[in-house]
Amino acid sequence: MILAIDPGNIESAYCIIDKNTYKPIEFAKIGNNQLLDNINSKFCDTEVLAIEMVASYGMPVGKEVFETCVWIGRFIEEFVNYVNPKYSYIYRKEEKINLCNSMKAKDSNIRQALIDRFGEVGTKKNPGWFYGFKADIWSAYAVGITYLDKKVNF
Repeated sequence: MILAIDPGNIESAYCIIDKNTYKPIEFAKIGNNQLLDNINSKFCDTEVLAIEMVASYGMPVGKEVFETCVWIGRFIEEFVNYVNPKYSYIYRKEEKINLCNSMKAKDSNIRQALIDRFGEVGTKKNPGWFYGFKADIWSAYAVGITYLDKKVNF
């Protein structure tokens, strides 16, 4: 299993993904301190951390981006020290190319590409592959799928 994270400056989305079936096992968007605590207690069976990394495209950024970078480092440090030394940065452009074959892809395109590939969201009575996903959880899953598609060397 892999742990995929879409980091934020206050909260981050994560998804535990089965590396063989690509099935999402557990997912949520939670506070960064809680996610940090979960890494060495709850996620100790994961083999790899795939985390979205910030990239510069020449535009000015605010303090939230730099705070997110600090959290990326903290998540990696916790994972490497307590779980497994294997981690990988996944850049947004990699996700766009891998899932949509276009750098112009938006979040809605990535979401649709994942649904086209794995199945519908579903309902409470008939939950689908993505039942319970919302907002940033889609991004965390996209990080994990991109890692699995491009970088699997278990």
